Amino acid sequence: MLISLKQLGRCTRAQNVARSIKWSRRRLSGTTSRRAALLDDDLITLFDSPSRKPSTSIQARGLFLDDRITHPGMFQRLVDDTLVRADLLLRRILSAEHSRPELFQVVKNLDRLSDLLCGVIDLAEFVRNAHPDEEWVYHANSAYESLCEFMNTLNTHEGLDKVLDIVLGDTTVTSQLSTEALKTAHIFSADFARSGRNLPPHQRGRFVTLSSEILTLGRAFLNEASAPRPPISIPASQLQGFKSHTNRFSGKSLTIYPGSVQAHDIMKSSTNESLRRRLYVAARSSSVAQVEILERLLRARAEMAKLVGFDSFASMTLDDKMAKSPDNVTNFLSVLATHNRPYALNDIEKIRQRKHTVLGNSQSHDIHPWDRDIYLPPQSPESPIIMPPLTVGRVFRALSRLFTKIYGISFRPVNVSLGEVWHDDVQKLEVVDEAEGVIGWIYTDLFSRSGKPNGAAHYTVRCSRRLDEDNLSNDLPITTDSSRTLRPPDVAHRIRGHDGLWQLPIVVLMCEFSRSSLNHGQAILDWQEVSTLCHEMGHAMHSMIGRTEYHNVSGTRCATDFVELPSILMEHFLTSPTVLALFHDSEPDLPSSSINSAHPQQNVSALDTHDQIMLASLDQEYHSRAALEPGFDSTAVLAALTDRQGVWPYVQGTSWQTQFGHLFSYGATYYSYLFDRAIASQVWSTLFQNNPLDREKGEKFKREVLKWGGGKDPWEMVSAVLDDPRLASGDAQAMRQIGQWRIAYDVSSAGTHL
Repeated sequence: MLISLKQLGRCTRAQNVARSIKWSRRRLSGTTSRRAALLDDDLITLFDSPSRKPSTSIQARGLFLDDRITHPGMFQRLVDDTLVRADLLLRRILSAEHSRPELFQVVKNLDRLSDLLCGVIDLAEFVRNAHPDEEWVYHANSAYESLCEFMNTLNTHEGLDKVLDIVLGDTTVTSQLSTEALKTAHIFSADFARSGRNLPPHQRGRFVTLSSEILTLGRAFLNEASAPRPPISIPASQLQGFKSHTNRFSGKSLTIYPGSVQAHDIMKSSTNESLRRRLYVAARSSSVAQVEILERLLRARAEMAKLVGFDSFASMTLDDKMAKSPDNVTNFLSVLATHNRPYALNDIEKIRQRKHTVLGNSQSHDIHPWDRDIYLPPQSPESPIIMPPLTVGRVFRALSRLFTKIYGISFRPVNVSLGEVWHDDVQKLEVVDEAEGVIGWIYTDLFSRSGKPNGAAHYTVRCSRRLDEDNLSNDLPITTDSSRTLRPPDVAHRIRGHDGLWQLPIVVLMCEFSRSSLNHGQAILDWQEVSTLCHEMGHAMHSMIGRTEYHNVSGTRCATDFVELPSILMEHFLTSPTVLALFHDSEPDLPSSSINSAHPQQNVSALDTHDQIMLASLDQEYHSRAALEPGFDSTAVLAALTDRQGVWPYVQGTSWQTQFGHLFSYGATYYSYLFDRAIASQVWSTLFQNNPLDREKGEKFKREVLKWGGGKDPWEMVSAVLDDPRLASGDAQAMRQIGQWRIAYDVSSAGTHL
């Protein structure tokens, strides 16, 4: 594909407030930039004591400083202009068949075309998922769908594929392309192959239809996955032993929504097993319509894969991933499950023993999944907390200190213009490399609000790429039609130590931290929220450091089963006493025992890892050839897998697969979380565990992994950073080797309980 689609989301309406903040300024050493830059302590001021007074001295601008999008109605004009420019680039690429000099520019121009479309699609995707104003969401969604339809047409364009084949078949041309350019060319070629390049016209038409159908079904599936399940009515007599404020209600019954705070409280504290079972089943039930949406999606994906010559959707998807094939994924999961199963069964035995201790001999001690939350012992003992209050500002200051020590990179708050951001909560950081200067920007939107999507996410609004060879022949004139053509923002920057002009990355970090813990205007994060923020910051740093000449391999635009490595590695740093010292004002050299006792561990039990293995296995089965078999029943597949590989049997009446949203966004690649957790554990123990602030090791991780984005074979990157040549080939044995690595049980889990 020319475009990489990300997870879809939901948005509803709230009030958008634009604002800016006045800051004292100092000039960055060694640069002519006049951008605002402050000491680390000013990060605390930015996040913990933000100014709410808009600055009248700053001119109103468009969203993300793009003046083409100052109000929602401009999206359609932006789409029209983008299609005009895309057509001009398309014509130039197609003309290369008859112009040998142009053959040398085909890969660059394909990447320019991809960047042109992504520049609007990524912006529209973010806005439709995150903007609090319904009008913005509506116009962004229309723009997104229009350009995705155009993208589907390009993906099956015979001429583009033909020209690229000419380039790759001409050794005179390929010998002059860089390694990164060749990698980009082969990515395009593989994507064209998966888009039906060799199909006759009527089958190509079917491919386009299926592509659109999958997008529509995927969005419907995600909407249903996050929809609340029907409530249940609980008689007062069943609330005995329920340690919550809800036992003080007046009346004969209480209405509880599965998944609500009240439901979680009941599952964790009520000794009424029948009640817990009702809530467990209710939380994991699905309507016939919800199941049908998922199964239609799976069938459409399977048909698409078969149409282009693959055995299954998993085979098609994994063809260019680290895993390479479904068999390799199955082998990896099997090795990992064999290692983990005894530990998971040990967790089950702990539940059994605790249930016996609590209930004595008065009730049955059969163990069920609804016993887990109430009887699974805590993973770490309570201990005195000597860490300072973990305000958002203090966490960002600690992260800036950490990145300064291992990468030579720090964060600096900057002013935002009126209209630049979508909500009053949003803050902006300049990312500064001590050698290169400013290398990108991070916008943070951290607090929950009505209508905001659930969970945490990293959005790439703009990728890094080299610009100085663009438009040398004036192929994209700015003012061909002043009545409709918009002037793109000036995104060309110089980077110290790099030749040419560069487009710098822009990313957004989205979280849903609660404001219920506000203390004198400061939000105090719990340790899980700190871990979440560090995880998303790992993605952001990948985007910032992945300095590639081509947009299509920049930063996090890499193999799906590799992209989580930097973010999961970040979570490991929070297990180090040396790193925890960075959260203190003066970075004290505290005794390891003192900081360890203060570290509120969020351990992953073996049951959590078992859950992830089951989710990854279900993802593989759903995207196998079985999806096209007559009578395919996703619930029956779930039940059979649970009884075959689970540590407790399938519960009749449950069909929680319709709530597994990653089936769409990570279709056939959900194993990536486990896979990258295993690699991250190995990288941590090899490079950082003994000295997590070692600059030499940090530079090695930058040099061997982060800087390449997707421009190098990820197996070669892992092999180089671990000094293990056995991994370089990425064969089945390498997959098994990773499956044998121990996944640390003190890093937060990516998923939820089954």
